[in-house]
Amino acid sequence: MVEAWYMDESPDDPRRPHRLEPGRPVGLEQLRGLGVFYWKIKIFYEEHLHLDDEIRYVLDGSGYFDVRDKEDKWIRISMEKGDMITLPAGIYHRFTLDEKNYVKAMRLFVGEPVWTAYNRPADHFDAREQYMKFLAQMA
Repeated sequence: MVEAWYMDESPDDPRRPHRLEPGRPVGLEQLRGLGVFYWKIKIFYEEHLHLDDEIRYVLDGSGYFDVRDKEDKWIRISMEKGDMITLPAGIYHRFTLDEKNYVKAMRLFVGEPVWTAYNRPADHFDAREQYMKFLAQMA
């Protein structure tokens, strides 16, 4: 949960918290009233698919991409600094950190960036249907 508060008027180092004494916390409703919206982004461990290919390049750290095979079983792919992976549109997958608990990754796009993830079940999308056809051809 994000934390917000009213600041003191001190000219001290701006890197300090500058909390009023006593503290005056600011809630999400008050922030929304100012047009400020907050979301807690899930770690991508929830199974999902995209309508576009997903291209990821690991800049630092490490983690795991999990993908589903033809029998719907998980395959874990270990990724570390310097690794790049392309996941086809329509494949169910998820991402998680490893025990080092740190990754810095970049997502690359072809064309206009689209970040939308569709949690399973999402079998009704054309991208999923096309991916399933691809799997059938590879059998």
